Amino acid sequence: MQLQQLAYFVAVAEVRHFTQAAEILRVAQPSLSKQIRALETELNVSLFSRARGNITLTPAGEALLPLAKRILADVDTARLEVQELVGLKRGRVRLGATPSLCAGLLADVLRRFHDAYPGIQLIVEEGGSRDLVRELTRGSLDLALVILPLHGDPPLDTTPILREYLVVASPAGRPSGPEKGAAERSLKAATLPRRPYLRIEDLRNRPLVMFRPGYDLREATIGACREAGFEPRFAVEGGEMDAVLRFVEVGLGIAVVPSMVLSGRPGLRGTPLVLPDEESRRGRHGPGLLRTIALAHRKDVELTHAARAFQDTLETFLVEAGLAGSLPAGVETLVHD
Repeated sequence: MQLQQLAYFVAVAEVRHFTQAAEILRVAQPSLSKQIRALETELNVSLFSRARGNITLTPAGEALLPLAKRILADVDTARLEVQELVGLKRGRVRLGATPSLCAGLLADVLRRFHDAYPGIQLIVEEGGSRDLVRELTRGSLDLALVILPLHGDPPLDTTPILREYLVVASPAGRPSGPEKGAAERSLKAATLPRRPYLRIEDLRNRPLVMFRPGYDLREATIGACREAGFEPRFAVEGGEMDAVLRFVEVGLGIAVVPSMVLSGRPGLRGTPLVLPDEESRRGRHGPGLLRTIALAHRKDVELTHAARAFQDTLETFLVEAGLAGSLPAGVETLVHD
């Protein structure tokens, strides 16, 4: 089995067309087909079903695809690691992060890293925590900022770095303009009790703006509602972070979000959530619902010099920001000097 054969197989599997795959790889189509047939002979299976010109993966092809992608990603990482031995003058860091971090403190960390290592290419993938865990496991990312605890026990090493409060985002102002009447009715449904904190029970029968599947916040919110004995009601679902916040601003519903994403959004108000046992124990606003963010990487792959340099830059930034008190509201660092 050759790496070139795996690369050809992945290319055909992604576009489901031999000629298009050959054009992307800049090779002759007969040569590509020959290498695919050689791979199938080596494995003694058919990888593609070619019925009536439609290219689909066979069960064997479906099984091979994630493994082939991972092998090719690991080879690419090994090549970069060897190149980096001349010093951190070139290389690449593929980083995954949740939208709340991309919109918050991550930009400052990336700026600091780029200033220190201008030759290192930074590739950032934004997505829900569960999506990022999957991509990290496949070898498509070097590092990812994910939410703990992880689901399904993936083969990852995690280092907790941040703790952040979750709040209920609701509209802060009153609508105006030609659609004011309809907007006010919608806004009224999304209005919450004006208390210093909210209970999960306060979300009952209120319209929620919900993230798409793959967001840890989606599962956490739905799970908390069900544990409280009710099924959440969705006004809108399927959005990314920016869309969810905008939908809340115009009064479509409320949403459970990290507190840091409300910075710079005067149209939104954030109210902390507390658990029932916190309320009864303290008789006031307790510590609230928290989530822990960790920096994760695969256990079976040694971090490249560039990825390790990024980890050091991130941890140093968090230590300094924690000491200076400059972290976003509702965020605590778990990294200490």
